[in-house]
Amino acid sequence: MTQETKTVGTVAYQVADDGYFEQRGLKRYAGVWSLWALGVGAVISGDFFGWNFGLAQAGFGGLLIATAIIALMYVGMCYSIAEMSPALPHTGGAYSFARTTMGPWGGFMTGLAENMEYVLTTAVIVVGIGGYLGAVINDLAGIEVAAPIWWAIAYSIFVGLNILGAEITFKFSVFITFLALGILMVFWIGAIPLFSWEHALDIQPTEGNSVWLPFGWMGVANALPFAIWFYLAIEQLPLAAEESHDPKKDMPKGLMYGILTLIIASVLTLFLNAGIAPGAQAVGESAEPLFLAFKTIFGDGVGASLLALVAVAGLIASFHTIIFAYGRNIYSLSRAGYFPKWLSVTHSKYKTPHVALIVGAMVGFVVALLIEYSNALFGEGSKVGAVLLNMAVFGAVIAYILQMIAFVLLRKNLPDIERPFVSPLGNGGAIFAGIIAFVALITLFANADYRVGVIGCAIWFAAGLIYFGVKGRHHLVYSPEEDFAVNAIKDSHEQSNQS
Repeated sequence: MTQETKTVGTVAYQVADDGYFEQRGLKRYAGVWSLWALGVGAVISGDFFGWNFGLAQAGFGGLLIATAIIALMYVGMCYSIAEMSPALPHTGGAYSFARTTMGPWGGFMTGLAENMEYVLTTAVIVVGIGGYLGAVINDLAGIEVAAPIWWAIAYSIFVGLNILGAEITFKFSVFITFLALGILMVFWIGAIPLFSWEHALDIQPTEGNSVWLPFGWMGVANALPFAIWFYLAIEQLPLAAEESHDPKKDMPKGLMYGILTLIIASVLTLFLNAGIAPGAQAVGESAEPLFLAFKTIFGDGVGASLLALVAVAGLIASFHTIIFAYGRNIYSLSRAGYFPKWLSVTHSKYKTPHVALIVGAMVGFVVALLIEYSNALFGEGSKVGAVLLNMAVFGAVIAYILQMIAFVLLRKNLPDIERPFVSPLGNGGAIFAGIIAFVALITLFANADYRVGVIGCAIWFAAGLIYFGVKGRHHLVYSPEEDFAVNAIKDSHEQSNQS
């Protein structure tokens, strides 16, 4: 790192030499199907675990309405990101979009929110993995293993796999995503003849409400975070921009194919898991909803247990790919100096951000442990996965709001940059998505069951902003995305002055 500095507005950059970036290099490997698998694989666990807690908040009808609203939000957002990503093909993804349009503060806020989302999402999923494995092993062998042991095993294996290189990461993502979809297809086909409205609408309504909306419209609002779980993390694809062969061509296709796949999967899962025995009420309280479905379809015994064990592949698909996401998120923010720079060093042999991958896993594991054993805050027997899910959604919706603002500003302030893909929904799609994300953010604080965890995330976010204001903004690095943002804005101002 050289001693040369560059001041831009309220921040100061260190100008890095070639050696700095040589220690932080990535390899290109991903094509369109690798990107599709990365996007779908990151989300597919939402069909195996997490979404079902929305049934307890809103009933079948309420969760269906919430899911439809959130699906439209993600369509608007994915079209917007599909336009921004090939125009700004940096591994920073959301942080890069916001940095270009809203300056370093906007970039840091977006990157920090997305960092919270991905680190906490892996914690949610590892809790789901532990739940499935614990239930299946207990069912098959009568052995009980403490959940944190499963978490530690899962983190160790899949952080290690991510460290071994981008090629093996993407190949495994394709394999495990197709396996997860295959498992869901076995469930969907087996459940279709067993569907009954009696099962789907078995939650008793509160006074003045119906079986369709047993908890009224407030239940729909409370279900929004759980509906988000059907789609959360599809937006991570731009983080792979510097590891994609042709991000300008492949990124929009990966996003569009991915969101279509996820919408189909979410509708089938919601109807068929809630609409067969033991019914929506039992499914809404279960940590292993698909295991319940397999028992209904195939009966109790070894067969259903083995299928549930294989079903862990769906959780693994998301766990593996979101580990990739938080690793690249931490890497890009660290490389640009927003996070401590030592976090962005890549492995000398495998060219993967091994330090970022390990540190992110440690944070997720510790947060899960704190919630698991904080009965005084969350109550005895609380659903640690549901608490973590709401915390992850807190980071996600803040990042979504800021990205949609970035989309509108990018069109306004930089209308002439190359746009290999143009969103047919335009500003309207981005504004709609941003408004729904803001409503979801408000509902997170309205639900008393999970408010403590969300407030904890708000404190985490505020602490990050204080760090950046006091220290981080004085030690930024002139990375590729920072160079693009500074020069693009400069050129835009020059063109405006000339005209």
